[in-house]
Amino acid sequence: MQKIMIAGIGGASLGTELLKCLQMAGNYEVYGCDISRTAYGLYESGFAETFCVDKDDYVSGVIHACESRCVRWLIPGGEQPMVLLGCETDRLKRSGITLLGNTSAVIASFSDKDETFRLLQQEGIKIPLTRAISSPEDVEAVGLPCIVKPSTGSGGSASVFYAVTVDEAMIYAEFIRRSGSTPLAQEYIDDSEGEFTVGVLSLPDASIVGSIAMRRVLDAKLSVSYRGRGGLVSSGYSQGYIDTFPNICMQAEEIARAAVSRGPMNIQGRVRKGIFMPFEINPRFSASTYLRAMAGFNEVDILIQYFSTGALPDLKSVKSGWYLRSLTEKYISADLFK
Repeated sequence: MQKIMIAGIGGASLGTELLKCLQMAGNYEVYGCDISRTAYGLYESGFAETFCVDKDDYVSGVIHACESRCVRWLIPGGEQPMVLLGCETDRLKRSGITLLGNTSAVIASFSDKDETFRLLQQEGIKIPLTRAISSPEDVEAVGLPCIVKPSTGSGGSASVFYAVTVDEAMIYAEFIRRSGSTPLAQEYIDDSEGEFTVGVLSLPDASIVGSIAMRRVLDAKLSVSYRGRGGLVSSGYSQGYIDTFPNICMQAEEIARAAVSRGPMNIQGRVRKGIFMPFEINPRFSASTYLRAMAGFNEVDILIQYFSTGALPDLKSVKSGWYLRSLTEKYISADLFK
């Protein structure tokens, strides 16, 4: 039985969704680790064992947890673990640990949205007009209303704002700047033609295994971060209708090729005049990974099988339908608190 470590297992997070994917596939002994003693996954019975690791020496703590249980495969359970561990792939390899994710180069490029959209534009991918904000003229060049977001660390719509005036955009931009990031203004694309989240899985040679798309439903509170004044910002909790959506998937795969993706990639975007325009790209598995596995495309299992055997498993047909989600609760007694 293969042993897997998931690094980052907070509640309602990517990490716990990855656990569900591995449980669905079977034949895996899954471990988890997190820096927070209150991380929901630390107390999830589906893990063989879980570990609290020191945030001040994070990579060493993760490696030690893996080595203590002879774990060979490591999966980042969030954006921060992805960035921290992605920079240390050589160190992980020396410890006999393989990080299941994209390459360090892709992670570095696509963890910075300013660089992300500049790269895509250079490759001829149609994107929402995007500019770093240094003056009101940058906002005016993008147009109003617009989205203001940090260049780094905005996964799950964190610190993403909808601005209808230049003054609002500049206030948001200053908040982001004081928080230590570069503020970006991005053209607002309405959701009249749909918002999609698409998973594209590529192999180390950059060949694409496949992709799967969900048209997001945006009438549920869980899936909406902001609604008002003629605009809507979705949250990090995707739910909706999964189908083949060949045109959307084809365009998403073109984006993955332009990015030279060599692993999992999640692309979120809205459609305008039939063109899928990305507004968020994460070079990792996403929190909707388990919904995709339910639909027949278990990206996590596919990638592990490929790395283990050198061959791809037979891919299943997509099971079209509505895929919805909620939150769960858990009681932990004081004597079991880590």
